[in-house]
Amino acid sequence: MPPKIRDLITELEKAGFVNCGGKGSHRNFAHPRAQKPITISGKLGDDAKHYQVRAVRLALEELKK
Repeated sequence: MPPKIRDLITELEKAGFVNCGGKGSHRNFAHPRAQKPITISGKLGDDAKHYQVRAVRLALEELKK
């Protein structure tokens, strides 16, 4: 079962990403050491799409380097 959007947001915020706002259901998360912001769309209770999960995982791995 895929994680929920709220779970992805929690992971990003724990890693130090900051919500920079967005338009509609889109949220942009930025981190000073990340190359580009991560965009997460959807309601908090929705299942995350596979590309959203992958984007979050790659961003978190980038910070570990």
